[in-house]
Amino acid sequence: MRQWRRRELVGLLGAAAAAPALAQFRVEVTGVGLTQLPIAIVPFRGEGDLPQKISAIVQADLERSGQFRAIDPSGAPGLDESSRPDLSPWRQKTADSLAVGSATRLADGRHDVRFRLWDVVKGQSLLADGFVVVAADLRLAAHRIADMIYEKLTGDKGVFSTRIAYVTKAGPRYNLWVADADGENAQSALASSEPIISPAWSPNGKQLAYVSFESRKPVVYVHDVAAGTRRLIANFRGSNSAPGWSPDGRTLAVTLTRDGGSQLYTIAATGGEAKRLTQSSGIDTEPLYTADGRSIYFVSDRGGAPQIYRMPAGGGDAQRVTFTGNYNISPALSPDGKWLAYISRISGAFKLQVMELATGNVQSLTETTSDESPSFAPNGRLIIYATRQSNGAEALMTTTLDGKIKARLPGKGGDIREPDWGPFQR
Repeated sequence: MRQWRRRELVGLLGAAAAAPALAQFRVEVTGVGLTQLPIAIVPFRGEGDLPQKISAIVQADLERSGQFRAIDPSGAPGLDESSRPDLSPWRQKTADSLAVGSATRLADGRHDVRFRLWDVVKGQSLLADGFVVVAADLRLAAHRIADMIYEKLTGDKGVFSTRIAYVTKAGPRYNLWVADADGENAQSALASSEPIISPAWSPNGKQLAYVSFESRKPVVYVHDVAAGTRRLIANFRGSNSAPGWSPDGRTLAVTLTRDGGSQLYTIAATGGEAKRLTQSSGIDTEPLYTADGRSIYFVSDRGGAPQIYRMPAGGGDAQRVTFTGNYNISPALSPDGKWLAYISRISGAFKLQVMELATGNVQSLTETTSDESPSFAPNGRLIIYATRQSNGAEALMTTTLDGKIKARLPGKGGDIREPDWGPFQR
């Protein structure tokens, strides 16, 4: 598997050595959920003059979540948030909800974006709000509207205004990208002729830890996304790899080979001396803190093949977690601690799996054969991962936890690797 070999065996054993994005409204969603909420989102009055179509972004967000089914909004010109619409045509179209709005350019060049959400069945206004934003923040305003609609209708917090990070390799160049949660608006945080691997968002969403090979060996940095500055965290003898944040953002768990084999350590997020956690004879790597900070999940081949284990955050006895299959790597935990996503090698294919930790039940979520690097959305309802599709193209994908609905996200060209979904903004 590319991830285990590249991230760990290559990095840890010291053997170191742009296409246009899809248009926002071209949402590639496959599958049908058991229960989806039918919603109509009418084009916002005035959005035809905007560089971003607010209604299209909101609709794409909601469709991609797997929780909503879009109802054709045609035949309703002139609707906005300022007056009560005739809801009977929307009942006939079987819509449960209707979103309308407007976008007005103000004298100072900013845009006043407003919306209202209607309960079509009960004939009630459910939600009304708005934002005054500069043109560069129109997409963010649309994502926030989608978040508010999602939370009102599902009871769960929306994740559309969060961000993702991922790495591409195009020719000899590596790029670390930060993008909106829908894959759009990607900005390069770092470009290098040497590999960049293992990006990991800090709990406050302001920093990224990652591993860079620019010194001809794997070294851990922490990068301030807004400022574009970074600091060196781990550059010990040998390999420094696989950073994972503690939930308070003060500590990183890392994999070091400074004392021989690949073992787990903790180090302050500002740098300093490292404290050793594991003492095994195998490769221990990919540390991942639980949300309460009390435990760490990690990958180890101490039993002869890579499996996922759990141990106290301060070190100690480790318990094996995965027992289905003989090759399981890349653990990701849902924020509520109920689900473990990981990559399993099955008959030579690398497939995304999800385990319900309370029961140990495991389900395979994909039909593809080269999946890697799962990461949960901060509300725990979606998983992002990288894969190679049947046509050979690299892709960023999201899936619902039951695997029934998947969406392909736009990404920069090249070999797409190691997505990580950022937290809710604080």
